[in-house]
Amino acid sequence: MDKFNILLVDDVPENIYSLKMMIEDSFDINIFSALSAQEGIKILMKENIDLILTDVQMPEIDGFEFVEYLKNIDRTKDIPVIFITGIYDKDEYQTKGYNLGAVEYITKPIHDVLLTSKLKVYIDIFEKRKKDESQIATKDKILIHQSKMATMGEMIGVIAHQLKQPLNILSLYCSNVKDSYQFNEINETFIDDFSKNTNLQIKFLSETIDDFRDFFNPNKEKREFNIKDAINRSIKLLGNQFSTNEIKLNLDLKDEKVYGIETELEQVILNIINNAIDAFREKTIENKEINISVLSKKSYTILIIEDNAGGVKLDNLEKLFDPYYTTKSTGTGTGLYMVKLVIKNSFSGDLRISNTEKGLRYIIALPQKKS
Repeated sequence: MDKFNILLVDDVPENIYSLKMMIEDSFDINIFSALSAQEGIKILMKENIDLILTDVQMPEIDGFEFVEYLKNIDRTKDIPVIFITGIYDKDEYQTKGYNLGAVEYITKPIHDVLLTSKLKVYIDIFEKRKKDESQIATKDKILIHQSKMATMGEMIGVIAHQLKQPLNILSLYCSNVKDSYQFNEINETFIDDFSKNTNLQIKFLSETIDDFRDFFNPNKEKREFNIKDAINRSIKLLGNQFSTNEIKLNLDLKDEKVYGIETELEQVILNIINNAIDAFREKTIENKEINISVLSKKSYTILIIEDNAGGVKLDNLEKLFDPYYTTKSTGTGTGLYMVKLVIKNSFSGDLRISNTEKGLRYIIALPQKKS
């Protein structure tokens, strides 16, 4: 487990030294120190600090100004701050400190037992939070694995269906060779056609297997890629699911870049489309349609996927991304939860879902470059 990181800020080196001695006698933590607010800010921009102990009376930038500055920065605004001061008994200073978000005051001279008891509270909170985060991360791993297994099961069915067609064609070609031989019809033109057509089917088989293998490749790295390619590969993996289910697919794609893990975006797209296909199967919808469009907004590529499968009840809309929640009679409830995690973790993106007049709309914002 990561150690607790504390930052000491005081313009007097002797004060920092004595504070460090007191803390190190009682806790096994990382201690960073700064002799000015400016030095403290530099450390905070580089290190993940869990608690700040800062003197109030410092030259140039005092402790109050230092904390006021930190509260306006996303990276530092939530770090708890304990003021160390000799002017605690003055109400105006006390009020100002608490208004700035200070969690504690420690007066000089510092009492080691008091300091230890106050630090223990925050270290205990830190350790509990880390434990909770570890448990959540473990749970998310299990859910993602379950979702991938469910997706793999669906994909195996799709791939099996796609492989049957070229295998049947190859079987017919082989039978035709035997018949043509018996009737003495094999000539150069026949051989050329046979070679061309069989190689075409074998190439299709090989590409289908490669697509399936790459889709579940565990060794993935974030990189910049074209979102149009990812969408087209996802559609290709679905094979003839659109024609079989009489779904019209409308595409409005642009060559926009995205930074993240390409195959995981393909899995996101596949999950969303499969959900729409399942919804179509469970409902009587005429003129079934799925619309996929891409646009660019500032430094983000926006992917929009819509269907006209009727949407979901408003009360259930926010629950769609909860683990194990499903509206399907045979669903696992992990698909859309996995989608949310992938968008957040693999892309640092954002995902919104809403009902339209005809169905569901997914809006996915993905960064175009590494931040």
